[in-house]
Amino acid sequence: MKTIIVTLAIGLLTQQIIPAQGTLYVSNLGQTSTGSYAVGSDSWYAAVFVTGTNVGGYLLDSVQLAMTDAAGNPSSFAVMIYSEKLPAIAILPGSSLGILDGSANPSTADVYTYIPTSSMILLPYTEYFIALTAGTTVANGAYDWSLAGANLYNPTGDWSGSSGGVYTSSNGSSWIPIPAAYPQYAITATPIPEPSPSWLILLGSGVLLYVRRAFHR
Repeated sequence: MKTIIVTLAIGLLTQQIIPAQGTLYVSNLGQTSTGSYAVGSDSWYAAVFVTGTNVGGYLLDSVQLAMTDAAGNPSSFAVMIYSEKLPAIAILPGSSLGILDGSANPSTADVYTYIPTSSMILLPYTEYFIALTAGTTVANGAYDWSLAGANLYNPTGDWSGSSGGVYTSSNGSSWIPIPAAYPQYAITATPIPEPSPSWLILLGSGVLLYVRRAFHR
């Protein structure tokens, strides 16, 4: 009986954690570049996006960035996901949730893909930020984040992209909003399914069994 219960638990748990194919939720990569932001250690940039309404949240799969040719000789490009600063008196980047893995030297014009180094869960209907920096000051060279001419993000699943929600910082901690602009990026994520009724029943049974055994010891 114990073996059957364990096998059933593993089977139901596996159903819960196997991710579905990722979905492209926001993107304006198909637009023509109209300029760029110079990214350096003294010139951080962050763009806000809002997740959709899937109750279970989302696993972030990747962030793609459109970059133009770099200026000078920059190094150590970094892409991070930031949470919103709390208490939310105004929408501003708060703290880093993690650095994404990808090219540290996107110096030629192209689209670059960055992925989490470990599972990164995004809550539903929540503001997050794509934040960029580098290891060199702009005076010594800068990576250039491409800008589009309009905010046509083709959102899916109730997500939304930046609607002029762009911020800059000289150090990554104190941010100020800047005039409306539209950095080019795309986000792919996997919706996390809600627990199935069978999984919840099994979980409840397991807790009850544990409590009964602990009570009779």
